[in-house]
Amino acid sequence: MKSNKNIGCTVNECKYHAKNESFCSLDHINVVKHMDKAKTPEATDCGSFEVEK
Repeated sequence: MKSNKNIGCTVNECKYHAKNESFCSLDHINVVKHMDKAKTPEATDCGSFEVEK
């Protein structure tokens, strides 16, 4: 799996985690929010996350 050095990631449970490095393997990610107005980092997430099976 090729890592994308422009997208850092430490979520080992994601199927797109580069496994041998702390990077994502996707070309791009989709960032989503949980509230009408995101005012803190906790109000956002990576919408591209998929659990490793």
